[in-house]
Amino acid sequence: MVSNKYGLKRVINASGRMSILGVSTIHDSVVDAMKTGAQQYIEMEQLVHKSGEVVANYLGAEDATIVNSASSGIVLSIAGLIAKDNRYAVEKLYQSVHTLPNEVIMAKGHNVDYGAPVETMVNLAGGKVKEVGYANGCKIEQIEAAITSETVAILYIVSNHCVKKGMPTLAEVKEVATKHSIPLIVDAAAEEDLHHYIENSDLAIFSGSKALEGPTSGIVAGKKEYISYIRAHGKGIGRAMKVGKESIFGLLQALENYKEKTDTSAEQLKQLEKLNVLNELTGVKVTVQQDESGRAIYRGRIHIDGSVTKMNALEVVHMLKNGEVAIYTRDYLANIGSFDIDTRPLQQGDMEMIVERVQAILGGETK
Repeated sequence: MVSNKYGLKRVINASGRMSILGVSTIHDSVVDAMKTGAQQYIEMEQLVHKSGEVVANYLGAEDATIVNSASSGIVLSIAGLIAKDNRYAVEKLYQSVHTLPNEVIMAKGHNVDYGAPVETMVNLAGGKVKEVGYANGCKIEQIEAAITSETVAILYIVSNHCVKKGMPTLAEVKEVATKHSIPLIVDAAAEEDLHHYIENSDLAIFSGSKALEGPTSGIVAGKKEYISYIRAHGKGIGRAMKVGKESIFGLLQALENYKEKTDTSAEQLKQLEKLNVLNELTGVKVTVQQDESGRAIYRGRIHIDGSVTKMNALEVVHMLKNGEVAIYTRDYLANIGSFDIDTRPLQQGDMEMIVERVQAILGGETK
């Protein structure tokens, strides 16, 4: 394995498609497509436009462009809506933002850290975040009241990191944005229903390496006018975010593969049955949880009663990560006694090793 060559620790990813673990493993067909792209010369401007047409056709969008990540998709979308078709503003973005509208409205509960703060991406684009509501809720009336002549966009984040309680729906935000002719940007980086977000936004942003299981890359799709603004920044700040030809070819193949993707929920549930043996441990209970958003994603939740077991859930998660083989779980709830196992990234034999490690850590004592 290459990881052995460079002295890297082997990782079992039971967390999900997470950037800190390299997001996804990619199919051989995607690797082959990347090799095809990498081993020839291409007029890059033509490739950018042609690949955008292919992506837009699949998504049912007016236009699209492939970028180097979902994060850069946020940056370039906002920079585009600030500078528009003003070539001087594109080239002198940071000097120009002081004289141009640059406010980006966002619910406070959406201003999260997904590995980097959302507001950092807005600021990088020359935008200024205008938070609305509070951490425990936001009303659609608050968003509408925040719109002024300085507003260039409303940014809506779809993520497990975001506050869910008391937040306006995407449909409600879309209605307000349309009413006031304000572009709505939806960051749906990890989402699977791509068409839904295209239909309910002016610019939709997706990761190329999460649901699509392609190389590190991103997609911005939506209105043709706005996509043209984004492309203009290839000669501005977008130069530092350019995507390589091999990644474009790989993402196009990944998109082809995605068209043929079938429902894997039955396979996920079958894999999760292997966790049931952990119910035999004193102080441990295994349940199956569907993804919070209602997607057909199922995870095994391992509940640890710290008053009964030798250690609590946080300690178990720590030991799993720091073993000879690092096992990463979905640990957002570890502080209150549980962690999840996501089967989708697992490779052959991984689930068995997870079970063995949990049994070893907790001492193997049965009820």
